Amino acid sequence: MTDTAVNDFVIAGGGTAGWMTAAALSRFAPPGTSVTLVESEAIGTVGVGEATIPQIHLFNSALGLDEAEFLRETRGSFKLGIEFDGWRREGESYMHAFGDVGRPLGLLPFQHYWLRAQHAGFAKPLQRYSLNELAARTMRMYRGKTAAGREMPYAYHFDAGLYAAYLRRFAEARGVTRVEGRIAKVARHGESGDIAALELEGGERVEGSFFIDCTGFRALLIEGALGAGFDDWSNFLPCDRAMAVPCEGGGDFTPYTRAIARKAGWQWRIPLQHRIGNGLVYCSDFLSDDEAAETLLANLDGAPQAEPRPIRFTTGKRCVHWKNNCLAIGLAAGFMEPMESTSIHMIQSAISRFLAVLPRGRGEPATVDWFNAQSSFEWECIRDFLVLHYTANEREGRPFWDHVRSMELPATLTARMEQWRAGGFIHREHEELFTEIAWFQVFAGQGVEARGYNPMADTLPEAELRALLDETEASLVEQVKPMPRHLDFLQGFVTGKTNEKVTA
Repeated sequence: MTDTAVNDFVIAGGGTAGWMTAAALSRFAPPGTSVTLVESEAIGTVGVGEATIPQIHLFNSALGLDEAEFLRETRGSFKLGIEFDGWRREGESYMHAFGDVGRPLGLLPFQHYWLRAQHAGFAKPLQRYSLNELAARTMRMYRGKTAAGREMPYAYHFDAGLYAAYLRRFAEARGVTRVEGRIAKVARHGESGDIAALELEGGERVEGSFFIDCTGFRALLIEGALGAGFDDWSNFLPCDRAMAVPCEGGGDFTPYTRAIARKAGWQWRIPLQHRIGNGLVYCSDFLSDDEAAETLLANLDGAPQAEPRPIRFTTGKRCVHWKNNCLAIGLAAGFMEPMESTSIHMIQSAISRFLAVLPRGRGEPATVDWFNAQSSFEWECIRDFLVLHYTANEREGRPFWDHVRSMELPATLTARMEQWRAGGFIHREHEELFTEIAWFQVFAGQGVEARGYNPMADTLPEAELRALLDETEASLVEQVKPMPRHLDFLQGFVTGKTNEKVTA
């Protein structure tokens, strides 16, 4: 007989993770489901996830959010990619842009034709073959199809605190109950070890059948109560500190995030409507907290709006994200630095995976095992992509960068790099987040040279290869020309006055 009981979900912690989870459950859980979120105004949130990737559209659209309203409420801006400044060497930059780079021909993806042209000496930099990067570099923005029928995929920069508040209003309007209070104790059932209730400092007891841990680095439920364990990846990603500070607007209103290499780490720059979000990620073995704050404050576009806020972390993940009747989401599940804007996506993907197997009670062991295996796969693939940015550098004579260049790498990353070097081959494993095009851009941008390419690329006469590259570039340039400036487009869009007709 099927168990027809409906869960009473209790979410421990608010912030982006908690309110994204509450909003999703309020929208998709079956009738009769109870959702309660416990948080304390006295406990701050980390709030480093202000940049996103295009998959955020799936989440917002599933909730039925209006895009213009969302941007107004979160003071957001558009994002076409991420610029990596100085990661290979000082004075050079490249972009991991969203969307296609070039176009495939026959059985081969574009990278093999580009590599052939590069070996022959007539390939241009990848940015010349990317619609998103050409638009981003000229500060332009457009949504929808161009006259040539190409979509320009995009994501957002937004204020994570405002996003959480926006989703809180959404969730509470759909029946989510918010309880104010600090968690003093996690009560458990003696026989099963499952969580029975959260006991608050004021004596209130919040019971439930399933608990979702969104308590951030503290991981009060998944680790503090259930002892899930932690996979420490600091041997691969040794940065363990961050300083964050907002500043007044200034400089270019870029439709892209900037990740700028510094002495012992990197600095993020995220332009919003009302301010710029900034932070420095660094390794404390090579840089003191005082030096980090000084470096960050010396490299702002405008006056700081607060004192730099220190954040300490250890890169890695919980050994399991789902244990007993508890699921960890967000920082409670683990942390990887936000150079590729994956923080909010990993919240989103965990929610989506959980909804796909929404349990009645604690969940069947086979389902829990599947969830944890999928989570581990996702996190490990993202980890490898981040490590690539560090290890493939030519910043010789810089102690931190010398260290990360000489690190022992995950075997999975070593295999990918060897496949690329041997013949320009890139494969996407199952449904991992980053596509072949993403890996291609970082391999090329970081200077990881491919010794060869698929010989089928040689079947194209050189004149036709030159024409392929030239025509691709010329078409993209023409598509970008009529696009409005990012600031003009954003202002028009949020006020409903944007003319989205492009004539190119």
